[in-house]
Amino acid sequence: MSATLDLSRATQKAATPVNLSGLTREGLRQALIDADICPPEKARMRASQIWGWIHNHGVTDFDAMSNVARDTREKLAAVFTLARPEIVERQVSNDGTRKWLIRTAPGIEIETVYIPDVGRAGALCVSSQVGCTLNCTFCHTGTQKLVRNLTAAEIVAQVQVARDDLGEWPSPKEDRRLSNIVFMGMGEPLYNLDNVADAIDIISDNEGIALSRRRITVSTSGVVPQLQALGERTQAMLAISLHATNDPLRDVLVPLNKKYDLEALMAGIRAYPGLSNARRVTFEYVMLKGVNDSPEEARALLNLIKGIPAKINLIPFNPWPGTDYQCSDWKTIERFAAILNKAGYASPIRTPRGRDILAACGQLKSESEKVRASTLRRAEQDAA
Repeated sequence: MSATLDLSRATQKAATPVNLSGLTREGLRQALIDADICPPEKARMRASQIWGWIHNHGVTDFDAMSNVARDTREKLAAVFTLARPEIVERQVSNDGTRKWLIRTAPGIEIETVYIPDVGRAGALCVSSQVGCTLNCTFCHTGTQKLVRNLTAAEIVAQVQVARDDLGEWPSPKEDRRLSNIVFMGMGEPLYNLDNVADAIDIISDNEGIALSRRRITVSTSGVVPQLQALGERTQAMLAISLHATNDPLRDVLVPLNKKYDLEALMAGIRAYPGLSNARRVTFEYVMLKGVNDSPEEARALLNLIKGIPAKINLIPFNPWPGTDYQCSDWKTIERFAAILNKAGYASPIRTPRGRDILAACGQLKSESEKVRASTLRRAEQDAA
């Protein structure tokens, strides 16, 4: 998808210069033309040079682009930026999970988590929105109000921050530590599909970060009308935040179900472009004690997804302050998994990672918001 930029005031100092990291190849080419960096006939070649420096070498300074003329670098620096966002906090879990609290603009903070030994080598859980609108009752992240969608640049920046920290520039072709991307952080990706699709185009480009689209997974709670577009535009792997096998329960756990019920959701999944045994959908199922963890629910799940090439990730519930839910007992989870496995579905039990730094599924940004709220309360008390 091409980006349309208003650079009519490019000769003036922009208050917020465009970050080239968030532009697709075509968007970058057009931006160079609009800013009079180069004529149209040379824009594709120049864009390719700059692309390699940004997404293969990870540079943050135009002066590092040694095969670009000095006067061109000066023009680029006058109009654009390559700056990384501010890292407010970096935490490392006892199990090696890393979490970054990233500030991309005043009042705009997101959390990104790197989980080692997931996928081929390690997975990065990225956010697509600041906050969330879905209000899933078991998810602490979902209790935080939506601020806005993230731009493509802000999504790509999460990958760049992780690669900076992991020391993965230039882009390695082998022995990657960051081998998979999962859109399972804050927000509903399908409510920000344009920016998510652009970010995937950038992340998967073979002359840059070069992550295969088959190693990029987008998780949705079930925005059914956007499923077709997601598959056609991104060719990403699909994950469904399911958690219930009947509408009354899912209406409570995932309120979006009231708009797009299970019948509509399953029809949308079955029509997902490219779905096959080689490109299975992943169903995410959080295990809630006494709520959705009975053998009867396991058999109902099998009936619900019958005929869909799939695997099922069973997620032990990650507790958070104030929740009424509890995690299912381990024997209960194993019994549930055994029923699914016997029916031929791969049903791994996800090992909780990063709980000690609130980096586990459903916990993102909670601690940072709690700290800011505490600071605000102290400031109000001091002012009283």
